[in-house]
Order: sequence, then C-alpha cells, then structure tokens
Amino acid sequence: MAEGSNGRRRFSDKWGKHELDVLAVLSSAFPQWLTSRQIAQRVKAYADSYGELADQAAKAAFAKQFQRDRAKLAAMGIAIESRQPEYSSKSEGQDFASYRLQLGDDPRIRLRFAQEDLPILAAANYLARSMSISSAPSQQQMQQHASRTAPRVPQTPIPGLGLDSIAPGLGTQAIPEALVKVIDSRRFAATIDVDGELLNVAYTDSDDLAMFVLQHPGATIVSPQEAVDAFHRRLNAAAQFQLADESVSPATATVVSPSISRQSDQDEDDPEQMAANQKKSASFQTGSEVDRRLRLMLFLSAHLGEEFSLAELAERFIGTPKNEDERRKHIATIHKDINTLTTVSDDGEMAGSQFFDIDWSLLDSEGIVSATNSLGLERLAGISPQYLSMLTASVNYLAHSPLLPDDQRAKADSLFHRLRRYVEPGEIPWLSLTGYEVEPHSFSVVKRAISTDSLLDMEYTDGSGRTRRKLVAPAKIFVDEGAYYTAVWTDVADAAPKDKLKYVKKDMTINKATGQPRIWQTLRLARIERAELVKPTQKVDIPDVPVSELRKWNFDNGTPAVFITDQPHLPFIKTLSGATVESCGAGEKVHLTVSSDSWFVAFCISHARHILAVAPETLRTMIIARAQRELSVGHHDETSQQ
Repeated sequence: MAEGSNGRRRFSDKWGKHELDVLAVLSSAFPQWLTSRQIAQRVKAYADSYGELADQAAKAAFAKQFQRDRAKLAAMGIAIESRQPEYSSKSEGQDFASYRLQLGDDPRIRLRFAQEDLPILAAANYLARSMSISSAPSQQQMQQHASRTAPRVPQTPIPGLGLDSIAPGLGTQAIPEALVKVIDSRRFAATIDVDGELLNVAYTDSDDLAMFVLQHPGATIVSPQEAVDAFHRRLNAAAQFQLADESVSPATATVVSPSISRQSDQDEDDPEQMAANQKKSASFQTGSEVDRRLRLMLFLSAHLGEEFSLAELAERFIGTPKNEDERRKHIATIHKDINTLTTVSDDGEMAGSQFFDIDWSLLDSEGIVSATNSLGLERLAGISPQYLSMLTASVNYLAHSPLLPDDQRAKADSLFHRLRRYVEPGEIPWLSLTGYEVEPHSFSVVKRAISTDSLLDMEYTDGSGRTRRKLVAPAKIFVDEGAYYTAVWTDVADAAPKDKLKYVKKDMTINKATGQPRIWQTLRLARIERAELVKPTQKVDIPDVPVSELRKWNFDNGTPAVFITDQPHLPFIKTLSGATVESCGAGEKVHLTVSSDSWFVAFCISHARHILAVAPETLRTMIIARAQRELSVGHHDETSQQ
C-alpha cells in the first residue's frame, strides 16, 4: 500500500486524468473482464492510493472512488458493465466484482450537422433525454436495493450523449428558458396507444395523464404499469360518484384564474408568459476539464485520420472567443487536452491514457490535429438507432409546437426531414407533451397586440363556419375548459385608421346571459385564421373586466354543474375560470357553468381521487358511463395480452 496502510489516503489527481486512465485500461483489455484488483493495479492514480487492496478499508475507499469515476463516464454515454456482486462490507476475502467496457455491437449513426442546426439539435436533445430518462423509473428503483456501503450513483449511460462526438459545441448552445421550464415540469413519460399508433407522452402527474387519455378517444396507456394502475384507480373512483347537492351558500368565493391582459403585470410563472419569454436561456451540459476532454476524445475517435485546426477545435469545444487574447488561451487549452489524451504513464507496468497517435510534426508546424488509433473507442461515437428515432421525434415535435420561435420551427422542420431518412418507417416514436398542443398558432400575434396596445385585423371562423373579418382590440387571453380564448373590445371606431374603418363591427345586440350589449366578444384563438397588428390612431379606453365575467360571453346557454371535493384548496380548482367555491364538510363545493359536457366528464374522472360527488344527474350519469366503458376496454386489453 502506497503511503499508509489504512486505505484512507486522500485520492487526488489535479488534472482529472484518472477517469481517462480507467477508460484506457478497460478499452485496452476489451473484450476481457478486469477484476477490481486488476483495475486498481493498472490505473496509476489508483495504484498510488490503494495499492493491492490489501484490506477492507482499502477496498471500501477504492470502491467509492471507482464508482464516482464510473458514473462520470456514464454521464458521457460510456457504460462500464459489471458481473459478480458490487462491493459489500460482508465480502471479506472476496475479489469483489469485475468490469468491462460496454462498447456494444450496435452500429452508430454518424451525421454531419451544420452550425445553424445546433440550437435546434440542442433543444431536441434536451427533450429526447428528458423523455428517455423519465420513462425508466423501474431501473432506478431496482438500484436502490444495493448495499448501504455502495455509493448511490447512476451507472446507466445517459442517453444521447454520443451525439457530442459528431456535434461538438452542442453543450454550449443556449436553450430557451421557456422550453426548459415546460419540459422540466413534465417529469414522467408514458407510452400511449392512440388507435394503433404508439405515442410517447411526457406528463406532470397522473391527473394530467388521465386528462390527456380521456380527451383522445381510443387512447389507452401501454406503459409503465404504474401509470396504468393510477388511471384505473381514477376510473374506479369516478364510477362511485354520488349525486351532489346543488344548493348555493351565501358565503362563496369566485376563482380568479390567471390571464394575460393590458392592465395587469404578467406573472413570470404563467405558461403564457413562459411561452413568450425567449430572452433567458439555459445550457444542460457541464463544462469541466474532464467533460471537455471526454467529448474531445469521442469526437476524435469518430473522425480518425481527419484534420482539424486547434482554433477550430477550440471554438467547437470551448466557445467563440471574445478577443484575440482569449482565442490564444482557448487554443492553448485544447493543445493541453491533446497532450493529456496522448500521455503514457511513467511506470511501464501501468496503462496510461494513450488514446491516439498524433501527427506531431503537423501539429507543431501548422497547428492541425490529425489522430489515429483510438483503442476501438470509435464504436462509442455517433448516435444509436434507438436514440436517433427519439431525437427525430423530438425535432418533429418542436417543428410543430409553439415552444420555439417561428424561424427556428422552420429550421426544425428542415432538420426533421433530413433525420427521418436514417430512421426506418414506423420506428419513429412520436411524442407529445400533455396540455401544450392546445396553444394555437395565433397565440403569439394576439399576445403581441395586447402587450403593445395594438389593434388586431383578424379573419376568423364564426359559429356557422363562415369566415369573417373584423378590427378589434384584444384585451385578455385566458384558458377555459382546456382551450385558449381571447376577449376583444369591439368599440374601436375612434382609434381605427381610415382604411380599416370598414372592418369595425360593434355588436349592440343583447346577450341573454348578461343582459348587456355584445361590445365584448370572446373568441377561441383556434378560430383565428389570419391576424396582423394595426397601430391605433389614439389610445383605446378598454374597461378592465374580470375573466369570470368575460367567460359568460362565451355562450348564451351552458350547463350549471357542481362537484364536491374531499379537501379544501386543491390546486386544480384554480384553473376553473369563473367558478364559485364554498366550504362543504371536510372539503369544498364548486359551482361552474359548463359549455362542453365532454370536457367536464374528462375533468371529473381525471381528478376523481379528490372528488366525491357531482351534479346534475345527467352529467353524473355521463361520467359513470364513461368510466365504466374505459374500465371494460382496459380489462379487455389486459386479458387479450395474457
């Protein structure tokens, strides 16, 4: 044992080179397995600290450090597989476990990406990784059964990081903060069968997923089993709904739902605000020395024999320099990384990190790197077919969702058509994010009209299907029963330019629900087919009316509905525009007017774990019938699979 015999000497390698030494040792030995003792002897940094693993303390110290290094490599997409049990304090006298680099036989796909592809690719990679990671909770649960002395670090490689090897600079791309928040809020993933087509769905919680399934007729949850069970629990609870008392107490409070308006400041946490805020950004990869060297190592492995200037590599792996002095520093850093990747340990008995043979004369004379001999690591470079299919689906989703600006959506669509050529027909795992497809194409232009106090010249489809054109002043955007609405003020003649006056239509007919003229008009954003901003000739004076009042303008005839909860202050009640809430036993009684019976049925079933009773009887009957139908379909599917 070097310098001390208790196995607790502080492990240190200021260059962060020991992870690379581990990789070199295992790749040199592949396909043979190496025991813990062999690894400790051959990696110089380990040998200096842990020697021959002569006692239990040395074994424990080595195990913890090796698992940390193994996890670092796994985070770069480099897996180390093991056989025999992991280290345990009860394994006295055993040469515990042996390891081998998991190079695999699956072919990796290597594509050429242009610089302008990287922002889209980074966003799609973030989405694809989140879907891949969140869809495998069972593996994480299995790992929790390891012994208490084993360090709890992930050993499964994070999916998709082989992409770094063919798209350097991916980790330095800025990802819109809005996209990060939306994706991160959907922490789980499930596979849904929609009329025979499998769809990967990212969702926030089981209520959220149930709402998605119920609003897509013919949809069933395939996996994971936890999601199937949670959905069935809601169906069983809904089938037991009692009839609610419809009486109204004098002490009721109206739900104030979030909206975008001209008068109020926008809440940064509102989904509408997040969708519009593209100024902030985030990056999802770290930039440590070891990470950079591992990415550089994979890149050179993927491009053996090709020539790259130090300046080009510095820009790809460190970033664009601000000035000439910074450029020189970046080049010096990359040169140092090349030296690290080609250094052989002093002790001839120890393997070193000599991953490449470099043409040193070319490097010294012209600053050009050309590498050969990568110890077989070129098999790690590129994208696996499975991950490419998920990445392709992510690019396609971003091309048709409001999560990216219009110009980037067009680029995403172009990238999708390039990627899909490398994926077999039927193998693209189409994906979706619950609750986000409802944001219509016209959302951004209507929101700009509100934020800039502009008029809106719009063409829209009315209730009879006819296309109309009208000049209005949008005042609010709000969500009602899962759909986006805008409330517009039609009395804009005084502020309309002369060439637009003919499109001003102030409706003075009386609304049955409110008894007031229809100067306000509420319209589903999805009905707006074309819209453009118009600068008003003077400021439009629009009264500030609560969403609960504006909601009444959606329809003249609706269905009064009631449901009773098992506890107060449930968060999903806050999404019900214009609902009134009163205390009722241990929970609350909620009154609302429903324009879509099918939406109310889906809403009550998806939140059935907290709903005890509903009214009127017609809606209760519809809910119970839908729940029983879904249960019978689910039971049939289960028996047919057995």
